[in-house]
Amino acid sequence: MTHRGSRVLHVGSLSRVEGEGALRLKVHDGTVTDARLEIYEPPRFFEAFLRGRSYTEPPDITARVCGICPVAYQMSACAAIEDACGVTVDPVIRDLRRLLYCGEWIESQVLHIYLLHAPDFLGRASAIELARTHRAEVERGLRLKKAGNSLMELIGGRAVHPVNVRLGGFHRLPTRAELRPLAEQLKHALDDAWETVRWVAGFEFPDAEVEADLLALAAADTYAIEGGTPTVLRADGSTASFPVREFTGHVAETHVEHSTALHSRLDGRLHLTGSLARFAIGGARLSPVALEAAVEAGLGDPREGAVCRNPFRSILVRAVESVYAVAEALRIIEAYEPPVHPYTDVPPVAGVGHGATEAPRGLLYHRYELDADGLVTSALLVPPTAQNQGAIEDDLRRQTQRAIGERDLDDAELTALCERAIRNHDPCISCSTHFLDLTVVRTSSDTSQDISGGCDA
Repeated sequence: MTHRGSRVLHVGSLSRVEGEGALRLKVHDGTVTDARLEIYEPPRFFEAFLRGRSYTEPPDITARVCGICPVAYQMSACAAIEDACGVTVDPVIRDLRRLLYCGEWIESQVLHIYLLHAPDFLGRASAIELARTHRAEVERGLRLKKAGNSLMELIGGRAVHPVNVRLGGFHRLPTRAELRPLAEQLKHALDDAWETVRWVAGFEFPDAEVEADLLALAAADTYAIEGGTPTVLRADGSTASFPVREFTGHVAETHVEHSTALHSRLDGRLHLTGSLARFAIGGARLSPVALEAAVEAGLGDPREGAVCRNPFRSILVRAVESVYAVAEALRIIEAYEPPVHPYTDVPPVAGVGHGATEAPRGLLYHRYELDADGLVTSALLVPPTAQNQGAIEDDLRRQTQRAIGERDLDDAELTALCERAIRNHDPCISCSTHFLDLTVVRTSSDTSQDISGGCDA
């Protein structure tokens, strides 16, 4: 069928993304009229069953939202509850949290680069197929991922859903002697991270540009990971920022009919969060070695205003962030002196707290309301995919429209293009299925009446 006709493309299951989703694309007379990223995983109800729980429990409970990025949920939960209770943790504890988060960044970004994203650039259907033709590269990626997992195991107690995190700090602190062999492993990992940058810099990147606003945390003196101020880079180049406590005043979630994931708007506009946003907003605060990697990767120097809006080149930014995370972990380990106590006491206080950190996939916001006994009376979790999904769909529309305008694409080629466009962002689909309130409207031609039903999660 030529692109001049009408066609509907439905991909029932997306490959190489974190979670389960589908895609529906409509084309009429050569114009893409609709592109829908359909999240069909069931709602998870985390916000609902947090209500009535002790204020000490959200860090452990919310970690179960994601097996790839549990530290992001733990750190955002700790930040929000400590904010509600008016507690500031010891600076050394904050550094240890950042160290644990570096482990997650390493293992998650490397998983995305090598196992989810690189096959697209090398014409391979899967990481298994990639390993047959690029064995050394895949083994390098697995070594890097192992280094991140080792860091999480030592600081967090285990690589998946760490058990050593608690409000105010950790149950147990690592010793300098325990960190020494990990530092040696990370030194080798830094070489692997550099080779990753050089490898992906050799890929061919189609021309594309995300037109949505970019949103990321920004810190005054470092590349934001475990905290900062939400900052917006508009498509026109202007910037704005707001306190974390005002997040929901700017980012509004709504339900859409075709997805169990909420869609978000930033001040009524599409926005994107994640590696591209972090590099654009905070790239000038990368460490010297990461800035060198960015220049070698062809991204330019963010201190001179370099910004990347090409979603295909997001793999380059992830590689640079991997270099940053390994080098940052080494810096923290070198300066580490165990504090007297492994945690700061966090007595319960009635109030509302807000916390946001930078998960590998983007900004993750938590809000908790506590009563005087320390029970959670309400909870709100806004993950990256809920924020990114609208921008991803817009990106899909524009990329497919451009491709169809240039030449006829059969359904297989169009499917491959769409899936590749989604994997540029790799939405963490499982994290996003948390909708709060769903109203289903059904119409009957027999009665000409609406039949509505609701579900309060």
